[in-house]
This record gives sequence, C-alpha cells and structure tokens, in this order.
Amino acid sequence: MTGAAADRPEDFAAHIAKTAETSADLLKKARESIGSVIFGQENVVENTLITVLCGGHGLLVGVPGLAKTKLVETLGTVLGLEARRVQFTPDLMPSDILGTEILEEPSPGKRAFRFVKGPVFAQLLMADEINRASPRTQSALLQSMQEGFVTINGERHDLPQPFHVLATQNPIEQEGTYPLPEAQLDRFLMQIDVDYPSLEAEKRMLIETTGVASGKAKPVLTAGDLTTAQRLIRHLPIGESVIDSILRLVRLARPGEPGGIGDRLAWGPGPRASQSLSLAARARALVEGRLSPSVDDVIALAEPVLKHRMALSFAARAEGDSFSGLIAGLTRKIG
Repeated sequence: MTGAAADRPEDFAAHIAKTAETSADLLKKARESIGSVIFGQENVVENTLITVLCGGHGLLVGVPGLAKTKLVETLGTVLGLEARRVQFTPDLMPSDILGTEILEEPSPGKRAFRFVKGPVFAQLLMADEINRASPRTQSALLQSMQEGFVTINGERHDLPQPFHVLATQNPIEQEGTYPLPEAQLDRFLMQIDVDYPSLEAEKRMLIETTGVASGKAKPVLTAGDLTTAQRLIRHLPIGESVIDSILRLVRLARPGEPGGIGDRLAWGPGPRASQSLSLAARARALVEGRLSPSVDDVIALAEPVLKHRMALSFAARAEGDSFSGLIAGLTRKIG
C-alpha cells in the first residue's frame, strides 16, 4: 500500500489480513503438493516450510535414506526457487561452493580475471551431508548464510534473493563425519530431526515409488509469492504473553539463570534463538491459517529452535540427560 491509505491503521490491517489469507491458501496447497511426494513426515515438512518462511536456514538431521534430499528438491520445485545441490565430501574445497576467479585473455596481449560463480549463487542451496566436509569448507558457508553475499579476493558478490541453505546431516556418530562448529550451527534457524516413517507411511511409500510411474510435486508458489509471505511474517502481530514466554524459555536454557537447567549445560542459546522463535511462531500460525501466534506455537517449536544452540555438560551426559527431555521440562514451565 502507498500514499495516504497506507497511513490509516484500519486500511493497513485490512491489507495484512487479505495478504495473509492469500498466503495461507498458497501454503496449504504447497503442503499438499509436498505431501504427494514425501510420505509420513508432516512435522518435518511443516518445520522446513516454516524455516523458509522465516527467511532462515534449516539443518535436517537423520540417517541416510529418509528422503532428506528428496524433501529439499521437492521444496525447491513447489516454492518456485532456483535450486542447486552440493554433495559435501572430505575433499570439497571452499572454492567449489563459492566460486573462483580465472585468468582470461579477452584480447591479444591483455589479461583479466573473471569470477565464475559457484553453486552457492542460487535461491535454494542444498548442502547434502554437510558434516562430511572439512571444517574449513563448512565455514565457507558462514558469510553467505548470515550476510547474503560472499567476498572473493576482497570483492563483494551478492547472492540471489531469497536465499536459503537447507543442509542435510548424518548423525555425528557415523563414520567420516565432522561436527559443525557452534558458530555455524547458530546460523541455522532450526535443527529438524528426520525419523523413520510409520508402518502406514512406509507401506504407501513402497507402493507408490516402486511402480511404473512415481508422483511428482507441482509448482505452487513463485519466488515473488514467497518473498511476499516472508515480509508478511514480520507484520503479523505477536502478543505480549507470547513474547514473555519466548524470553522466559530461552533464558531458562542458559547457565546461571535461576530456576533453569543451566547446571545441566555447558552453554545455552543466545539472543538469536529468541529472534528465531518469534519469527517461527508467527510463521507456524500463518501455515495453520491463523493471523497471530500463541504460546502453543512456542512450545511446539522450542526443541527444533533450541537444541542445536545448547551443549550438555559432562555430568548431564554421564547421567543420560537429553535435549528433548530438558527442553520438555522447560516448556512445562511456560505452558
């Protein structure tokens, strides 16, 4: 809205409500399209969609063969994003992701460097098995994930917008994996755990993927539709009680906070966790067709937003504590 109409609160509220209705309808169709290909992972699909709606990056964690890569490919198709995939391996170099400069001779006797863009220059980058690459290569994504540009030889190169990284990760207990550094983990808005499907979902998957023809997702949104929804998220109202719940939850998960679980942790979530929870709660409300989040949204998203931003103390690990159990205890205090 522009001009005087944009200055009238009632007109702005009506505009937000209309935009939200349109976006919610598109998101419902997007979930249905993704569900025609990805079976029995409704919560994973929802959290991944929420991550993208917030303009953030997601870390999908699970053993091989659970359709993590397929989910990211499908999401790119459904959301109308230019997607690229990088298979992370121990010998992958930063230049294989970001790009490099090559020396050319455009005319006889003249030489010049030309920048060749790497696969990071996409709207949706699938970083497949990110923890199989060396820490040096993993850290090459840090600047692009946080700043939206990369710097090569002192020169800035802007990334396309919107820009999202959806990384898949094998459990760190597996052979040939490198733990992601804490600074990079904090760049991910959510850690989304992908579990084995239910019997019913696996049966449907078996039948529909081993026949002559398998289902394919159809585009539902465009990059412009997604950008509109992302802007809308930041305009959705959030109640004071929800804000207080977010702050209480995050602060209770820090060492030294009275009444919290700090004695079970080596370190806890910083302010970025509060920001992520605020955006994610509003995005979840929109995905479910609501204009404002509730405390229930905060509780539902607490574990995927917080768990990768925490580290158990030695005593907690020795006594068998888990992030899921500790965070569940915290949510009961705000529920």
